[in-house]
Amino acid sequence: VVYINTFLPGYQARTASGDGFNYNAIVFRPDLTLLGFTNLNTPGPRNVVRCTFEVPGAAKTLTVYSAQHESLVRTMLEGFTDETGIEVEVRYDKTPAMAAQLIEEGEGSPADVFLSQDAGALGAVAKEGLFTPLAQETLDRVPETYRDDEGDWVGLTGRVRVLAYNEEKVPEADLPTSVDELTDPKWKGRVGVAPTNASFQTFVTALRLQKGEDEARTWLEDFAANDPQRREKNGEILADVDAGTLDTGLVNHYYLFELAREKGVAPEELGASLHFFPDGDLGSLVNVSGMGLVGEQEDGDAAALVEYLLSEDGQSYFAEETGEYPLVEGVEQPAGFPELSEVKAPDVDLNDLDDLQTTIQMIQEAGLL
Repeated sequence: VVYINTFLPGYQARTASGDGFNYNAIVFRPDLTLLGFTNLNTPGPRNVVRCTFEVPGAAKTLTVYSAQHESLVRTMLEGFTDETGIEVEVRYDKTPAMAAQLIEEGEGSPADVFLSQDAGALGAVAKEGLFTPLAQETLDRVPETYRDDEGDWVGLTGRVRVLAYNEEKVPEADLPTSVDELTDPKWKGRVGVAPTNASFQTFVTALRLQKGEDEARTWLEDFAANDPQRREKNGEILADVDAGTLDTGLVNHYYLFELAREKGVAPEELGASLHFFPDGDLGSLVNVSGMGLVGEQEDGDAAALVEYLLSEDGQSYFAEETGEYPLVEGVEQPAGFPELSEVKAPDVDLNDLDDLQTTIQMIQEAGLL
C-alpha cells in the first residue's frame, strides 16, 4: 500500500493529516475494512505502510514462526485448527535463524506467534520490543521462573541439559561431577556437541553470566582444544552415543525419549543413559521452549493459540509425546525422568539470557563454529 496525493474514483480513502506524516491518503479496495496501519518510514518520495484489513468471507489465518521441530508441534497446531476453525500457517527454521529473521523484519513481520526452542531467543526478540505482552491470566499458568518478568513471553515446556553417555564406554563412577571437567584431557575426543544448536548457545550465555566473560571464553577455548566431536543436531549426538561411536555428548534430556520411540524400545533398553550434573552445576541448566505474541494483535486468535498450548491437554501432549517437562501445575511429568522439581538446576534467571549475538561470536572465536 502506498500513500498518494490524489484520490481514485470508486475507492475509499482515509485522510491522515496532522499526525506528522507527509501524505494525504491511503487507497484500498472498497470491499475491505481498514483495521489499522503502521508507517514503515521507507525512504524516497512514496512512503510504504503496513496495513491490516478485514476481508469479507476470508478464513482466519495465524502465521506462526516455529523453531520447534515440525514433528513435535504439527499435531497440536492441527488440533487447534480443528477446535477453533482458525487456520495456521507455519514457517519452520532453527531458533537462532528464526529469531534473527524476526528482528530483521521488525514491525513489518507477518508473524503472529513465535514458538522458540529456548529462552535466549525469546529474550532477544523481546529486547527489540517486538512482542505484545500476554494476559496476566495466561502468564499465571506457569511459574515465574519460566516466564518473562515483563510478560512478553511464557514458557511452554521445560528441558534439562544433560550428559548422555554410553554405559559400556563410560562407567558411572567415572562420570564428571561438573561440566568444567569436560576440558580435562581424559575427555579429549570423547564428547559430542552441537554448536549451532540453540540450547548449547543458551548454555554458553548462562556460562558467561555465571562465570564472567573471561572465564567463559577460557572454558570455550579449552573445550574446543579438547577435540569435541561436532554434530549438527542433538539427535545425531545421542544416536552415536547409543551406537557406541561416541562416548558422551551434551544434549537435552528428551532426546533419549525420542530415540527410544524411534527404535520401539523402552529408554532403559538403549545403550545410552543420561547423567544429570549434581549440586546446581551449570551442566544441568533448565531451559524452556516458549512463545510470545508478535506485533499488534487485532483479535484474540494468537492469544487463543497460546492458551491452547498451555491447556492441560496441550501440556500432557508434550509430556507424553516428546518427553519434555510440562510447566503447568498438576500435569503429569514424563515417565522415566526425575521430577523437574528434583533436578539440581543452577541458579540462572532465564530473563538474562537474551544476548545471543555476543555468545555466537564467542563460540565462533573459540573455533567451535
